[in-house]
Amino acid sequence: MSEISFRKFTSTDAKAFKALNIEWLETYFVVEAIDELVLSDPQTEIIDKGGFVFMVCIEEKTVGTFAYIKKGEGIYEFTKMAVSPALRGQGIGNQMMQFVIRFAEQHHWEKILLYSNTILENSIHLYRKYGFQEVSMEKNVIYSRGNIKMEMIL
Repeated sequence: MSEISFRKFTSTDAKAFKALNIEWLETYFVVEAIDELVLSDPQTEIIDKGGFVFMVCIEEKTVGTFAYIKKGEGIYEFTKMAVSPALRGQGIGNQMMQFVIRFAEQHHWEKILLYSNTILENSIHLYRKYGFQEVSMEKNVIYSRGNIKMEMIL
């Protein structure tokens, strides 16, 4: 496989960001109102609020994406991770997680948290492999599909 690169989101990435995430959500769950809001306007809903969106590329072709939503000073939610269906299972998730953690460490963040679902066994395994640990879920989680919360203290 060719080398993977990561770059920050630009307005020309909006369609790919949404399409990759919608495909993933429709494969495993349903698109919720909060998803539609965030995926339709990542600039306003993520970036303008202090978060980040990254595009994952192979030979300048977008093959994945993920985001960090700012939750507090030094605390970010890792979210909207999606990889093109044809490339799943080829190690891209591992490279993404390495980048995710390195970026957070370089910015001296305190913690990364995420919400997932235990039916996504490969994803949960990946998160644990990189040091995320399960923590208690709050009562009013914004994603109805979320049944596990994990965090990494940096």
